[in-house]
Amino acid sequence: MESLLCCPVCTAPLDREAKVYTCPNRHGFDRAKEGYVHLLPANQMHSRNPGDDREMAAARTRFLSGGYYAPLLRALETLTLTHTRQAPAVLDSGCGEGYYTAGLYETLSTAGRGPRMVGVDLSKMALRRAARRVHEVEFAVASVYHLPVAARSVDLVLNCFSPLALDQFRRVLKPGGTFLYVVPAAEHLWQLKQVLYDHPYRNPEENIPYEGFSYETVVPVETVLQVPGPDLMDLFHMTPYCWKTPKAGIERLTALDGLTVKAAFRIHVFRRGED
Repeated sequence: MESLLCCPVCTAPLDREAKVYTCPNRHGFDRAKEGYVHLLPANQMHSRNPGDDREMAAARTRFLSGGYYAPLLRALETLTLTHTRQAPAVLDSGCGEGYYTAGLYETLSTAGRGPRMVGVDLSKMALRRAARRVHEVEFAVASVYHLPVAARSVDLVLNCFSPLALDQFRRVLKPGGTFLYVVPAAEHLWQLKQVLYDHPYRNPEENIPYEGFSYETVVPVETVLQVPGPDLMDLFHMTPYCWKTPKAGIERLTALDGLTVKAAFRIHVFRRGED
């Protein structure tokens, strides 16, 4: 079966079989038992197990599966339906454990669009969960800065709280294709930050034009979450805060039975130029 992915060695198209991906130049890549494929060359690995570790992937799965960020998913589903046609090719760049990937795939399939989708992430721990979540989507361990995807092959790129690899997004998108870029709004998780830090700061909000893209719109998504204690710790562990929070802040958070938290997102919608 023809794949959306291409060979990280020679860039030739890959063919997907039950247990292996192969290219015409006889490069082969085994599929893990969960279904994902490892396409990250050794010279692009900066650690033995890059990306989210097992604990972070598990926390993200539990929290997102609880529906807390469902308003964001619904907004992304609406935008995806608006900006794609029949049989779209969709790339989720930095897909993590596949919550948004699976949601978009289900929405497009239910609408009769017949999507082809691929999710890329550095974390094999996350991709194990993503591949089990939705079998019809291709998942690959790869760097967003070296996407194993052919030029001008994708109709829509989703980037949700992941590294911004603009050169790669321009390369893989078809002319006129759509780029959905999800970033935190100024007061995203503000109440959580007030617990964790003595001097929290609000996120900057900027509308930055990027070369090769036209700005379509910015879609705000906001919701108030009632998060009980165990889920609150999952939320903490799926954010960058878990890497840089002082011990005192973690102790304050652990002592809470729950917290009311505002989640605020901005979806920046770009269209790739027609060249």
